[in-house]
Amino acid sequence: MRIARACEKSYRSSQEVTLVAVTKGVPTATIRDAFDFGVRDFGENRVQEAEDKILQLSDIRQNVTWHMVGHLQSNKARRTLDLFDIIHSIDSVRLADILNVRAKRVVPVLLQVNVSGEATKSGFAVGDVAKAVEEIKRLPNLEVVGLMTIAPLVAAPEDARPIFRRLRELRDQLGLKHLSMGMSDDFEVAIEEGATIVRIGRAIFGERR
Repeated sequence: MRIARACEKSYRSSQEVTLVAVTKGVPTATIRDAFDFGVRDFGENRVQEAEDKILQLSDIRQNVTWHMVGHLQSNKARRTLDLFDIIHSIDSVRLADILNVRAKRVVPVLLQVNVSGEATKSGFAVGDVAKAVEEIKRLPNLEVVGLMTIAPLVAAPEDARPIFRRLRELRDQLGLKHLSMGMSDDFEVAIEEGATIVRIGRAIFGERR
């Protein structure tokens, strides 16, 4: 398994890395097949698509963890809290405030960081993360468990290494646990740089329809 090989290369245990199978565009029958093969963590990018799937898969709901990995609009905060167990994409203190008010439980969250500084990507600037973590940690219904980033499209996976390394350094400075980084094209490099959660869709399910 590629995750195990990447862990071995970086002298890590594969138990340190959670595979989140990203099911955007994937039919429920295929998700159920992945569950039968042992996958227990699934990620979705859109609330509406997730809502339909999670309802259809209600019989396995207690045995899986659903991760919100896409951009989250504040007007969908309540539905997100009802559907997902963990949120990877907190990109503003305002969004965190809204989720905190509407949450009926303590929700684990990760802050999305725009390490590359791309204008097309959401997330906190690197220099703003420490203050944001401090503010969000004060919210009683959210638990900041780590940081997330999306690497830029690069010619080779190795080119994404500085992005992943910078996020790990930032995580370490802040004393957080999780690093959600690495997707189908670059997750092995992300693991070598310390990823604890990798978000993989195409490498599991093939090209989306």
